[in-house]
Amino acid sequence: QVQLVESGGGSVQNGGSLRLSCATSGFTFSNPSIAWFRQAPGKEREAVAVIFATGGATDYADSVKGRFTISQDTAKNTVYLEMHSLKSEDTAMYYCAARGIPSLGLWYQISAYKYWGQGTQVTVSS
Repeated sequence: QVQLVESGGGSVQNGGSLRLSCATSGFTFSNPSIAWFRQAPGKEREAVAVIFATGGATDYADSVKGRFTISQDTAKNTVYLEMHSLKSEDTAMYYCAARGIPSLGLWYQISAYKYWGQGTQVTVSS
């Protein structure tokens, strides 16, 4: 079965950095896309970044472009989210999600993902 396990969350001050990890296993389909989403208290879950496992194409939400970088280590079956210049508005539970669609199309739609991790909390304080 597909498993996604996030780690790396924590508390940092404004302007700080964190690296989140999403360890994946159990894929029975080729060419998965792995995305990071986040959900702040009282807000809807929103897409942050995505990486296409084959070829490594990426895309980002406008709110994190230039500050966040998504990458993967295929040998470790792990996807990373490097976050820099963190702001208080980045505070949220961060989730990784996977789908077996070999495309980045509509990557930002929650309903497009069948598999989800349990999340890791990121808190940015001033």
